[in-house]
Amino acid sequence: MSLLTFFSFVVYSIVTSITPGPNNIMLAASGLNFGFKRSIPHILGIGFGFGVMVMLVGFGIGATLGQSPLIYEILKIVGIVYLLYLAYKIYGAGRVDGEEKPEKPLSFMGAALFQWVNPKAWIMALGAIATYSSVNSHLAEFVFIGAIFGLVSIPCVGIWAYMGQRLQSIVNDQKKVQYFNTAMALLLVISVVSPIVESFKFFFSI
Repeated sequence: MSLLTFFSFVVYSIVTSITPGPNNIMLAASGLNFGFKRSIPHILGIGFGFGVMVMLVGFGIGATLGQSPLIYEILKIVGIVYLLYLAYKIYGAGRVDGEEKPEKPLSFMGAALFQWVNPKAWIMALGAIATYSSVNSHLAEFVFIGAIFGLVSIPCVGIWAYMGQRLQSIVNDQKKVQYFNTAMALLLVISVVSPIVESFKFFFSI
């Protein structure tokens, strides 16, 4: 990978990691409900899980899924259902300073495994491998691409948890917390509208 290609890849990693998506929406809610410090395992889990995902996509999972659209669509549907479940959990999260505490933040392993059912993560991983690797790429290059993408994503997604925490001084009563959690839940639902439409089109075309 040339220096120019590497620079372009880093820019791609930053832009795709920091823009709104399921991971960042969930981290904003986690930052508000649990604080930045308690959200760190969630943040690190995203970086680790996504980095490993990019590596494995480079090793051949992406090509396998490309040859089997049905498997890919089934995986996507599982992801959509899980995202809708998470939206429900965010909507029902408790207050930040009252008697009713929300459940524990997403764990390191939970965040890592979540990447496999995150539609945006698949798009990012497939895009990275298709754009920044070649037919001559070898194992070490895929490991490098995955490691860099994972490391770059950590501060990018961490910003969202930090912003969520900063909102605690503003969103400081039950009603405001509920409004925020409802907004985050709706954004998470909106993020899967396009994948849902695409899946409907696929299955109706079979």
